[in-house]
Amino acid sequence: MLFILFHLGNDCYALDAARVAEVLPLVQVKKIPRAPAGVAGVFTYRGSPVPVLDLSEIALGRPSHARLSTRLLLVYYPDETGAKRLLGLIAEKATETLRREPGDFVASGVRSDGASYLGPVAHNARGLIQWVEVDKLLPAAVREALFRQVMEEVAR
Repeated sequence: MLFILFHLGNDCYALDAARVAEVLPLVQVKKIPRAPAGVAGVFTYRGSPVPVLDLSEIALGRPSHARLSTRLLLVYYPDETGAKRLLGLIAEKATETLRREPGDFVASGVRSDGASYLGPVAHNARGLIQWVEVDKLLPAAVREALFRQVMEEVAR
């Protein structure tokens, strides 16, 4: 299984590459006033608006640093109907991949109720890597705020 690696502070994390539609350089994002914490804004991808989250802001309480290694990861995120929606994730130092078996990842032994998206860990030469589970990134209220308008248009 292929993973895209990125950093939150000094720690390394992994996303399942099968969930990633595209890796883009960091682009300008339109801020949305009063958006939920961690929502960086929205940008246009192939003619359609895509909501964007800042992973550093969600996990560390600070925005990602705008560096050449900071990327916008477009991931497939399931909405409440199960349909896959594009969601942008701003991720620092997202320049490497890793091939590992899912069984190489084991429970960390620490549960974080405020970060249910943090999955099991695997060890490599540089230390521990933690799997970020895309499906668990958004609390229900944030998911509703990001995809409500799209869902209303589909229902019409």
